[in-house]
Amino acid sequence: MLTKSQAKLFFLAGTVIFSVLFLGLSIDTHLNRVGEQTHEENITEGVIAGKHLWEENNCMGCHTIMGEGAYYAPELTKVVERRGVPYIKGVLMSPTPWGEHTSGRKMVAYGFSDEEANNLVEYLTWIGNIDLNGFPAKPQYKVEKNN
Repeated sequence: MLTKSQAKLFFLAGTVIFSVLFLGLSIDTHLNRVGEQTHEENITEGVIAGKHLWEENNCMGCHTIMGEGAYYAPELTKVVERRGVPYIKGVLMSPTPWGEHTSGRKMVAYGFSDEEANNLVEYLTWIGNIDLNGFPAKPQYKVEKNN
């Protein structure tokens, strides 16, 4: 059993050690990795315009991106990889609400123009290429062997 002074010293030493470690790792991340992981060199006018559309239309009110946002609608971090550009543009440009009838959830019919849809796709493509250390995980599908 620790005495009161030993417990105090243990707490203070642990706090100092982990604070220094946290600050060191934070500095290292910001100085050395953020630009590499985000591929900031790929940010174009279309990506910026797509980000503005994302925010103006409160897409995060229903969707998640990079794990942040609402959980009502699908995660969109790697949506371009999963669904492809024609599918995404079709949904974004649809003049009627779109969705699966079984769940009862429907995407609002924004009816974006071709340019707006291209900007959103460009933004989602850039997001999908950010190195998120394996997030979101790729689904593991069972492959049945025919014998």
